Amino acid sequence: MVKYVFVTGGVVSGLGKGITGASLGRLLKSRGYNVVMQKFDPYINVDPGTLNPIQHGEVFVTDDGTETDLDLGHYERFINESLNYNSNVTTGKIYWSVINKERHGDYGGSTVQVIPHITNEIKDRFYHAKSEEENTIAIIEIGGTVGDIESQPFLEAIRQFQSEVGTNNAIIVHVTLIPYLKASQELKTKPTQMSVKALQGMGLWPNILVCRSDYPVEEGMRAKIAQFCNVKKEHVLENLDAKSLYEVPLLLEKENFAQAVCECLEIPCPEADLEAWSQMVEYSIHPETSVDVAIVGKYIALHDAYLSVVEALKHAGIHHRCEVNIHWIDSELVTAENVEETFKDMKGILVPGGFGVRGTEGKILAARYARDHKIPYLGLCLGMQIAIIEFARDVCGLKDAHSSELEPNTTNPVITILPDKNGIENIGGTLRLGAYPCVLKEGSIAREMYKAIQIEERHRHRYEVNNDYRDILQKHGMVISGTSPDGYIVEMIELQDHPYFVATQAHPEFKSRPDKPHPLFVGFIGSSLKCK
Repeated sequence: MVKYVFVTGGVVSGLGKGITGASLGRLLKSRGYNVVMQKFDPYINVDPGTLNPIQHGEVFVTDDGTETDLDLGHYERFINESLNYNSNVTTGKIYWSVINKERHGDYGGSTVQVIPHITNEIKDRFYHAKSEEENTIAIIEIGGTVGDIESQPFLEAIRQFQSEVGTNNAIIVHVTLIPYLKASQELKTKPTQMSVKALQGMGLWPNILVCRSDYPVEEGMRAKIAQFCNVKKEHVLENLDAKSLYEVPLLLEKENFAQAVCECLEIPCPEADLEAWSQMVEYSIHPETSVDVAIVGKYIALHDAYLSVVEALKHAGIHHRCEVNIHWIDSELVTAENVEETFKDMKGILVPGGFGVRGTEGKILAARYARDHKIPYLGLCLGMQIAIIEFARDVCGLKDAHSSELEPNTTNPVITILPDKNGIENIGGTLRLGAYPCVLKEGSIAREMYKAIQIEERHRHRYEVNNDYRDILQKHGMVISGTSPDGYIVEMIELQDHPYFVATQAHPEFKSRPDKPHPLFVGFIGSSLKCK
């Protein structure tokens, strides 16, 4: 059967519900349990695919091509499981489905209402066992903050669901804030009390409180919170800021988080095997060296827009016992006059994915600097296209080379849309999304790093390398190091006579894990250290 842990948040947003849920997933997996994770988001967009990254952060992509909230990246990195379409559900998806059913006549003429139609749809999206023999713990995060009008249907659905499956099979972990008042130099529990009261007003009683705080929550304060919130004192846990994101599971293990969850779910709580994870965290917190690398993008106002890239760099740094010092470079501000000053101290340059023409010329200058100065370069998605445009202009002599996405009137569209996507106007759902196979060229850096002939990486783009230009690019020294199995689509490129100039049409950052760093990032940081 399936046991359910619902993770809600109170007082303020941004407390780390996703990290709390992901940490619980790691702790339960370390005890031998099967774990799945889901995120239910209250916004009305069908998915985050068309949201501005500066508003919402990166769009995480799963193997099956689903565009999801960035918290799913945390889930995958912590529990080391590939998630799918059912792992991220939005209000938009719920209402879209209900309205389509109503139009189709599935409700037999009934008046469609929030209760029962919307709440039933939400409950149907909660993870269900695929067989009677399956034993799984589903950890389900509810986005937003208790008290938000948008979250009410989700909380009502949980209330109904608990009644249906039993409160020992569906529990609530409430992540809340214990603020510190500097003037009186004391922690205050009232916001937590009011947040729990709001939950109780909707018929929900949290089983465990995870209290985010800048200072330790002492025993007396835990007893007070337990008394006012109707929670066992042993189930009032503190969650302080950690030195590393990946240290959070270890800190929550000391708080007996998994033990409290297992007790509430009425299941055994074996000893955890966290030795390898602890070793990884030790390497993360105590690096032996450091290296400076640049991320050149146009969404740097919100670093979460490149969250998986940053984490993948950290993972590679952990592998090399190295602290990766990231320098955020706004590509719109890079010019021919300042490019030398901007990058002269960088030991590696990374150009990540993105959409639109803004900031393109700055990225091209960055790629040129890396190529000319033999600085390790890693291009991701648009970063590969940028490298090809730069190479075509400066090495192949195609001075107006560009992408037809960014400059429709170019006479040398080295990047163009494939024929099967031509003419599609709706930007939602028209990208090449999800995992695609790639065959690696013998003798290439990519083959050496992956130690495999064929690999799979996740994609999120529409435009590809124009095959009409493959010959001239290769003639001038570019190596096409990865293609689709039929050889039709260029997936990866490299440069000869360069310590590490590698770019891929994919988003390898999505598959990097703290205890299993991605090969391309390992190679990039390793080469950057040699450059240092």
